Amino acid sequence: MNASPQAERPAERIDHRLAIAEETDRFADLLKGADLTTVVPSCPGWTLTDLVRHTGSVHRWFTVLLRQRVQTPPTSRDVELRLPADAAGYPDWLIESAAEAEQTFAGLDLDAPMWAWGVDQHARFWVRRMLFETLVHRTDAETALGMRPGIDRALAVDGVDEFLTNLPHAVRFAPKVANLRGADETIRFRCTDGAGDWVVRLQADSFGLVADPAAVATADATVQGTAAELLLLAYGRLERTAGSLQSSGDQELLARWFANSEF
Repeated sequence: MNASPQAERPAERIDHRLAIAEETDRFADLLKGADLTTVVPSCPGWTLTDLVRHTGSVHRWFTVLLRQRVQTPPTSRDVELRLPADAAGYPDWLIESAAEAEQTFAGLDLDAPMWAWGVDQHARFWVRRMLFETLVHRTDAETALGMRPGIDRALAVDGVDEFLTNLPHAVRFAPKVANLRGADETIRFRCTDGAGDWVVRLQADSFGLVADPAAVATADATVQGTAAELLLLAYGRLERTAGSLQSSGDQELLARWFANSEF
């Protein structure tokens, strides 16, 4: 039930490695000259310093996993971070983190079998995951700095797909996901700015994407918005009443979903 809702997977049309570099550059540019003690509202308790440190650390951690082609869950997350001596060094440090990843990508077979916590047990899982870690936290920085986040539509569609595909497997670090159960209830997420339609079915012992969303004529609840809005909604960066988002159907079902789908 975890098949992609798109006839052609969004991921197949995107160079995730190139997109990581582009998103990192955008993120680093935001930080230059910014007050890194600025609070990040979308990440409670974090400042911009915490945000960039986390993102660069993820780059370095995923790079280690890719270099080692891990086949089993790692027992340690220790990695050499080489943090900058002061806050002014964080933009360059973030760029260096992505550059290390890019060096690893150069010799990487995306189809190489690898352990991953999600559905796709190949190296490409970690590259795709790195992209959305970077992109979403770049939007966090923009929001903290009073800017309106901008997200490429194709990346947003791919990000929604990646999130919904892997969410059923995220329980090891997002335990509330285990509460997403139901009596064959369905939730539709539909883009209003082009192709993009996903239906999640909640069953008594599991949940996941319906292979063919067109086969579900009417879902129990539906959320509609632009691809960018749906991506930010999925990651808890938007309320479902924000922007041009629209919801219909079983509101209690939607409330249960969003209370337990934090990633």
